[in-house]
Amino acid sequence: MTLVVQLMLAFLIICAIAVCLTRDLLTSVIIYMSYSLVMSIIWVVLESPDLAITEAAVGAGITSLLFFLTLKKIHAIQARNEVRSEHGEQKRGGERNG
Repeated sequence: MTLVVQLMLAFLIICAIAVCLTRDLLTSVIIYMSYSLVMSIIWVVLESPDLAITEAAVGAGITSLLFFLTLKKIHAIQARNEVRSEHGEQKRGGERNG
């Protein structure tokens, strides 16, 4: 096995652990999408282009799109942006008063 393949396999393990430990749903979806893209590259290296195309289309494409739409539907993305903007306003307000 080449060094590049070993690095990609290590990246897959890191991504799998990171998805489990991440509390933010949007970040988890993005990590999952990168996991799926690297997995499709590994399938190409293993000379299995049919699995690579399926992994890229279903794993990184359709499944990630469905996750994003679900997060939007349950207002998880909107709530995240509101919390960030409120936190920024509180921080700026504290600096003016201090």
